Amino acid sequence: MASVAEKRSNWFYVLSIFLVLFGFATIKEGASVLFFDSTARAAAGHYVPFVLWFNFLAGFAYVLAGVGVGIRAAWSLRLSFAIAVLTAGVFVGLGVHIATGGLYEMRTVVAMSLRTSIWAFAALMLYLEKKKRVKAFNGLHQR
Repeated sequence: MASVAEKRSNWFYVLSIFLVLFGFATIKEGASVLFFDSTARAAAGHYVPFVLWFNFLAGFAYVLAGVGVGIRAAWSLRLSFAIAVLTAGVFVGLGVHIATGGLYEMRTVVAMSLRTSIWAFAALMLYLEKKKRVKAFNGLHQR
């Protein structure tokens, strides 16, 4: 049977791999529309340029954050939180764009909902893990 530390470690690796793969997929899709593939651009329909650029650039931060989670770097929590907040901000901007009559695709709304949820979840899980470690550390030093 796996120890609590092993289960925690496996969880971090799964999250890390997911975030890195999600980042590479985000970069690939964004780059294909922005730079390379006119077919992908046509298929994207009424994409919102500021959302597409943000997501493309954020993909690099996704990869970095995923690597940070995998190596248990303290900065990965701050980076994940920043990604979550910035993504939510761009999502709000998308809402304003839509409310003022801007063209968009419903899949963009779905994708931004998913991105915001993923990064809010990652930041929350990393925060809770940090809180557990601090509590355990303080408990050890109070004895």
